[in-house]
Amino acid sequence: MVFSSLTFLFVYFPIVLLVMKISPIKLRNFFLLLLSLIFYGWQEPVYIFIMIFSTVFDYFNGYMVYKYKDNRKVAFRFVLLSIIGNLLVLGFFKYFDFIIYNLQNIGFTSLKPLYIALPVGISFYTFQTMSYPIDVYMNNATLQKNVISFATYVAMFPQLVAGPIVRYKDIASQLDSRILSQDKFADGVFRFVIGLGKKVLFANMIGKVFDEILLLESNLTVALAWIGMIAYALQIYFDFSGYSDMAIGIGKMLGFDFLENFNYPYISTSITEFWRRWHISLGNWFKDYVYIPLGGNRFGIVRQILNIMVVWFLTGLWHGAAYNFILWGLYFGFLLILEKLFLSHFLKHLPKIVQHIYALFFILIGWAIFAIEDFGRMIFYLRSMFYLNKLPVINDLTIYYLRNNGVVFMILLLASTPLFKFLYLKYIKNRKVEWIMPFAMLLVFLLATASLVNASYNPFLYFRF
Repeated sequence: MVFSSLTFLFVYFPIVLLVMKISPIKLRNFFLLLLSLIFYGWQEPVYIFIMIFSTVFDYFNGYMVYKYKDNRKVAFRFVLLSIIGNLLVLGFFKYFDFIIYNLQNIGFTSLKPLYIALPVGISFYTFQTMSYPIDVYMNNATLQKNVISFATYVAMFPQLVAGPIVRYKDIASQLDSRILSQDKFADGVFRFVIGLGKKVLFANMIGKVFDEILLLESNLTVALAWIGMIAYALQIYFDFSGYSDMAIGIGKMLGFDFLENFNYPYISTSITEFWRRWHISLGNWFKDYVYIPLGGNRFGIVRQILNIMVVWFLTGLWHGAAYNFILWGLYFGFLLILEKLFLSHFLKHLPKIVQHIYALFFILIGWAIFAIEDFGRMIFYLRSMFYLNKLPVINDLTIYYLRNNGVVFMILLLASTPLFKFLYLKYIKNRKVEWIMPFAMLLVFLLATASLVNASYNPFLYFRF
């Protein structure tokens, strides 16, 4: 089940709100857990048991870490057990067949893949459960004595299948006591509808453009290759940030405050800034649980470079069992190292617009690596972007796409900046005409619903991770 489905909007979520409204405070976590398990098991109930295993496994590890808090050596063994156990589970479901295919390619033809289906959200919830015993060990989180509350944290449906990656220490107090106020609920509705609009009205629409251009191949032009990549950049931003907005909005309606996951990444003037604004929860997770434990920047520049490349290799691998994701991670790791060594110093002397163009240029190349899994097609597409395939720069088909999608591109490009937020604060909120907003949100909701009724194209890009 996805948030942008009629079943969720008009059946499942109204039931959730009703149950949360009428249930006693002491039983709210229990009912939220039950409803979250229904949400997760809607299409593949068997995968519930994998998530339950991860939950119980790390609840136990967290308890044992706390029990032996005065014996750091023993406590660390349970941290290590958590890390190894979670990585084995994640590795089996996500990377086993990938490893087998690669072994077959070098002669081990007797090995056979298992054709394992990837459980939805496993990359997200394994990181969440694994962080709990680590935080208890580091004294960054207190022990959760109630297994139902801990299971609610893991299975909570708003953030379960595509993030943001919510760490236990950030919502521990909210599991025990949370405020369900009218204002907070209204804020949640506003945020959810904004996210729904981003996903259904923006991401779905522009995603079709990229899919069509990707199939053109010999009819591709240099201009169309860049137009297609801009379309993909907009699609993945509005798709993923829209989902995060919906998750944050639902959390607010249920009394939770999740941390932000996006902060207008396409206004960045460097790759370093981009990764402070894009998928913030994942970046913070790798920083706190991989980069800093490896030594961060504390042991000289050579060690720091190595640490950065390890983190970005793992970041790429986290996104999927394919070489394009690994290459994508290493590509950004390399750019970040260049900025760390000398490029940032050089860039800061350039006009802001030049810095901005630099960042977008390399971000778009990165998205080409990310979006196209087949290496042959990826290389062809990248070569097309730089006229290396000797394809036309522009043709009638290019004009057709610009004429039919130009206005949409302009709206989405502006919507990916803080412009609309600035206009809202200046001309609506500060002038006390906020009564307009409920009508605007109702219009967005109705348009999104109408689109879903007729839609055959409604993917969530990050569900496959």
